[in-house]
Amino acid sequence: MQLIAMLTMLIDHIGYIFFPQELGWRYIGRIAFPIYCYALVQGHLHTSSKSKYVLRLLAIALVAQVPFNLALDPGGLNVVFTLLLSEIVLIAMDKLPRPWMGLFVALPFAAAMDYVPLDYNAYGLLLVLIFRYARSYKLVLAHLALNVIYMLYYGWTVQMLSVLPTLVIAYGPALWERLQKRSMPRLVWWSFYPAHLAVLAVIRFLYFGELPELDWRSILAV
Repeated sequence: MQLIAMLTMLIDHIGYIFFPQELGWRYIGRIAFPIYCYALVQGHLHTSSKSKYVLRLLAIALVAQVPFNLALDPGGLNVVFTLLLSEIVLIAMDKLPRPWMGLFVALPFAAAMDYVPLDYNAYGLLLVLIFRYARSYKLVLAHLALNVIYMLYYGWTVQMLSVLPTLVIAYGPALWERLQKRSMPRLVWWSFYPAHLAVLAVIRFLYFGELPELDWRSILAV
């Protein structure tokens, strides 16, 4: 599972940087993010220390930020910040006496995440919540409905393919259990995001001969 997420994310980012007109790379890349959202929820449910889990996410987000700006987006915040905020929402919602009360936590966070230049914005939080609270066919339907909404309002047509790993999670438990057993070493899993961005930033510089000008004003205005 983790290997699939890392490889498809790498393919997505290579296509975004070096082959922006060839959407095949981006189609494959849609597989990665749902797996990361699912992995975040599993980590949330099974970690022995949620505070340490949050600190690990924060550390990765900070380490990955400059490589992310140099490789992908000069003025945005990387996707680990999206996952970090989603984890904070999950922790807050766990403390509530009634699940429906989570709306008063999730909605303000979703609005803020759509305002801040985050990778995946509120979509990331909503998908994490779907993986946390939906099961079986409801999981697939909720993810599909989310993608349809974003396709209609934001034109995220390519994002429809992200339902594929959700189908496997919902309907292929035996296969998914087998994939989960093939786990990566923890150091590789946690370091892959900033490390691959740093390598791509270097290759981008060698390929294009220059680096993008970082928009620190937009980043620090958060």
